[in-house]
Amino acid sequence: MSSSALVKHYMTKEVITVTPETPNEEIINLMKSTGHDGFPVKINGEVMGMVTAFDLLLKPWDHAVKDIMSTDVVVADQDMSINDAARVMFRMGISRLPVIDKEGKLVGIITNTDIVRSHIERSTPMKVNYFKKTLEQLYGVETKLLRMKVPTEQLRPTQNKIYADELQGRTYELERGLAEPTITVKSGNRHILVDGHHRTVAASKLGYKEIDSYVIELEKDIKLGLEKTADKEGIYTLNDIEIIDDAQHPLIAITGSLRKNKQK
Repeated sequence: MSSSALVKHYMTKEVITVTPETPNEEIINLMKSTGHDGFPVKINGEVMGMVTAFDLLLKPWDHAVKDIMSTDVVVADQDMSINDAARVMFRMGISRLPVIDKEGKLVGIITNTDIVRSHIERSTPMKVNYFKKTLEQLYGVETKLLRMKVPTEQLRPTQNKIYADELQGRTYELERGLAEPTITVKSGNRHILVDGHHRTVAASKLGYKEIDSYVIELEKDIKLGLEKTADKEGIYTLNDIEIIDDAQHPLIAITGSLRKNKQK
């Protein structure tokens, strides 16, 4: 995956854009409402410039975007590798690249956050393949790996609790189309959720009917150990998962304690 990961796989496709005639006061309100600190300036689908918080802060105040926007803009081709995009952003000291297609039309934007996410998600295919081989060895069966949308109502959870702060993070990712796929096993007519409980609960709460998943399909119906454990704990639907809101996710808790140590 590392060699084939492309900008188009990780860019945000729903880009908020402005025009050269957009009032700068509107840009400030847009930054407040979206949390973004820069927007491509577009005319007829083509990028004409960028306007950022730095332009508003460092340049003399003027009425419209056209008076302060930067026109020396670096753009990325959607088929550019994610590693090359990261090199360009690092070497040029920029945090975002508008993405264009072969006709020069704006089709997305890639940010440093997307670059970080691409590196985190590289672990997912390795995790999937490891679990696939483990199933084959453990149960002596052939398996098939698919990537598909799975109805959230059909997923059988195997985890009895999730953390509220992690759930909030996954909700944020889903709303922006950034969430990585879940990992499920299809045994008989059952979809057993192996990895991605926070994502799936977040998707269900958002009203999503299905979720992007890696599906490891077994050649015959086998009741997995994960299912037997879930049976003992009474976990059959997403409603059986407890959401812990008085404790932090272990990773967040570790980060917090390190920060406290630094402050001493």
